[in-house]
Amino acid sequence: MITLIRHGEAAAKWGDHPDPGLSEQGRAQAEAVGAALSGGVVSQVLTSPMQRCQETAQPLCRALDLQARITPQVSEIPTPHDLKTDRVTWLRGLMNGVWSDAEPIVQDWRSDLLKTIQSLRDNTVVFTHFVAINAIVSELEGREATTVFKPTYCSQTILGRVDGILRVRSRGSEADTRIL
Repeated sequence: MITLIRHGEAAAKWGDHPDPGLSEQGRAQAEAVGAALSGGVVSQVLTSPMQRCQETAQPLCRALDLQARITPQVSEIPTPHDLKTDRVTWLRGLMNGVWSDAEPIVQDWRSDLLKTIQSLRDNTVVFTHFVAINAIVSELEGREATTVFKPTYCSQTILGRVDGILRVRSRGSEADTRIL
């Protein structure tokens, strides 16, 4: 089983700060998900390099006496270099589309993300982002849409292998998001 955790609520609105930490509510969410997962079997923790993901992973790592491995492949979606609009507008457009229409930098990011997730051993927890979780779930469910669901802060999306093939066992809880 591989558990994907969306980071807790950030201290700054998305698009207002390049790498915000967690808000007070985000820290409470991180404590709650850490407590929920600390009773299970976790052999490794991976986290995006982004501060909000690292901070979300801390309570679980503390409870289990594990060190999170910072993994750039599970980070936030990259922005194309030749963007002609602001990042928020670009991302809204992308998230209302399909993966095959995404720019090459995004296609490469998604490919690296999927290879990384496919290579993980069971009992891994990954602290990552809304778009990354959607990229993984859309691939595993055979869907082309970039947004297949809206995982809320600290939601738990569970993946598992059936006959060696990684599948979505359950999607995390959903809620409206400030991104879209």
